Amino acid sequence: MTSIVSYPTPSVYFQTHGCKLNQADTTELSAQFLNSGFQITDSLEDADIYLINTCTVTHVADKKARQAIRSVRRKRPDCKIIVTGCYAERAENELKELSEIDLVIGNKEKPKIIGFVKELVAHDLTPCTTGSDLSQVLTPRISRTRGMVKIQEGCDQVCAYCIVPKVRGRERSISPDIILSQINDFVEGGYNEIVLTGTQLGSYGFEFDNCDLNSLLERILDETNLKRLRISSLQPQDINQKFLSICKNKRVCPHFHMPLQSGSDLILAKMRRRYTSIEYFDAIKMIQDQIPNSSITADVIVGFPGESDNDFQDTFELCSEIDFSSLHVFPYSIRPGTSAQYFDNQIVSDIKSTRMKKLMNLSKVKERLYRENLIGEQRLVLWEECTEVGSALKWTGLTEDYLRVECFSSSRLHNQIRDVEIISLTENVLMVEILNAND
Repeated sequence: MTSIVSYPTPSVYFQTHGCKLNQADTTELSAQFLNSGFQITDSLEDADIYLINTCTVTHVADKKARQAIRSVRRKRPDCKIIVTGCYAERAENELKELSEIDLVIGNKEKPKIIGFVKELVAHDLTPCTTGSDLSQVLTPRISRTRGMVKIQEGCDQVCAYCIVPKVRGRERSISPDIILSQINDFVEGGYNEIVLTGTQLGSYGFEFDNCDLNSLLERILDETNLKRLRISSLQPQDINQKFLSICKNKRVCPHFHMPLQSGSDLILAKMRRRYTSIEYFDAIKMIQDQIPNSSITADVIVGFPGESDNDFQDTFELCSEIDFSSLHVFPYSIRPGTSAQYFDNQIVSDIKSTRMKKLMNLSKVKERLYRENLIGEQRLVLWEECTEVGSALKWTGLTEDYLRVECFSSSRLHNQIRDVEIISLTENVLMVEILNAND
C-alpha cells in the first residue's frame, strides 16, 4: 500500500513599505495568494513565506527594506523571503546578491508571482474554488475600517528627481466597472472608507471614452453605498470647478494632499514639475475658498541640486503663507536612473539638514496652530484602534479632514463613524468627546 503524505498549506505574511498605492497592491496580492490556495497570516512566527512589498522613493526607503529583510532572517531562518515592489524593480540584481533573500520579483513580473512562489516552495496547492473578494483577504493586523483601491498606475511626467516612472511604468487606468466592483466588495465587507490610490490620479481615464477622475467620482457616489471616499494625492492642474463641486458632497473627505516639492519657480522648472508657485498657491486658495473646512498637506524636497539660499527662502515663504495642516519634508536623495543624478551643484548634507530642520520647525508650528484653532469644532470620526490605559479604553480615529484624534470611552467604537467635539490639544494630540454617546 502506498502511503499518502499530506503537507500543510503554506502561509504568507505580508509587509508593506511606502505609499498607499503599495498598500492597495498588497491587498490585491493577498487576494491572488488566497485564491491560489495559500493561507494568509498576521503572524510572522507562523508564516512559511515572508513577502515584503518595497518602496524605493529614497535611499532611506531602500535601507529600511534591507533592515526589515535582515531582521526577519534573524528571527525566522527557515522562512522563505520574497521581495517585490519598487525596490525590487529598480535594483533586482543588487537584491539577488543578498543571501537573506530567496526570491526577487519586480513590478513588471508581479502578474507571474504565484507561479514563481509555487516553484520556490515546491508545493502543489489547491486553488480556492469560491474566489475571494478584496474585503475578505485583509488580515486581522490590518484594521477593517479603510480600504485602498488602485484606480491608476504609472507616471508619464518624468520629474527629474523621481524614479517612479521607471519602476511603475507608463500611465494606465483601471476600468471604472472594476473599480466600482472592488469598492462594493469592500462595502459589503463592512468597510466605511475607501482611499483612491494611484501615481497620477488626475490623469485617470485618458484611455477611455468620456471618462476622467470627475466622472469616476460621480459614479462612485451614485452607484455605491460607501460612507466615506478619500482621494490620496493630486496636482494643482487637477483642481477645477467641477472637481470641487463633487468634493462638496459630504461623503467625500475634505482633505487634499498636494505635493509642492519647491516654492522656487527656478527649481520647479529644473525638477520638471508642471506648475509654477503661483499656480500652486491659486489651486490651494480655490480649494480653501470653496471648501472652508478642508485640510491641506504637502510634500517638500529640500536640497535639490542647484537650490540656492534664495530658492529655499522662496519655498519657506510660500509654505509660511499657505494654511497647511502638515508638511512632509524630505532631503533630496540621489536616485540612480534619474536625470537629477547628473545635475551639477549637488547640495552638501549639512545644508540639506539645516534647511530641513527649518521647514520641519515651521511645520510643527503650523500643525499646532491648525489644531488649536479646531478646539470647540465638531467633526466626524472613523474609529480605528483601541488600547488599554490602566483601567480605561483609549480610542484612536481619523476625522474626515485627516486629523488623528483620541478619546476615552468604554463603548465599542471600532469601525463606527461618530460625531465628536474637539475639546483639547495635549502634546499635539487632539482629544475629542463623542456627541450623543447614548445613541
